[in-house]
Amino acid sequence: MTAIAAGEDSFEAFYSANAARLAGQLYFVAGGADEAGDCVQEAFARAWSHWTRLSKPGVDPIGWVYTTAYRIAISRWRRRQSQRRAVARLGPPGTSAPPSADAIAVRDALARLPQAQRAALVLHYYEGMRVEEISTVLGISVSGVKSRLTRGRAALEPLVAEQEESHTDRWGTRP
Repeated sequence: MTAIAAGEDSFEAFYSANAARLAGQLYFVAGGADEAGDCVQEAFARAWSHWTRLSKPGVDPIGWVYTTAYRIAISRWRRRQSQRRAVARLGPPGTSAPPSADAIAVRDALARLPQAQRAALVLHYYEGMRVEEISTVLGISVSGVKSRLTRGRAALEPLVAEQEESHTDRWGTRP
């Protein structure tokens, strides 16, 4: 086996030479061309993060990628089978009403907050967790949770007001 140069160019050449062939091989395992392509793409993405190790002499990168893609395909197949059994046993999930204008305004405002504040606010107000529980879930101190809640509420208030204004019609009434 010849050594593969470790670099972006060598990875691109490796990908170009092998991706289509692997997708063809996985077609029957994955159950379709799209699913096979997704599995191969995921395997190559993982290979890229390990490329310095995979491109060393004596390592078989194509075997590694094929094994990884095959395992991804099997995992996805198992997940689909589990979902099918759950639907057969429990029935399809019910439909839910579309979110209200208020819920959309809150969602849009929350999306503009830092992730840490957003997580604390959602756990506290939507999941109903106490500060101590949030502290355990997020792995931070109680005072850290309190700080995130305080800062999050302060940042959220003008954002929600702004979102509510943008969801009114031309006469100033909400739909």
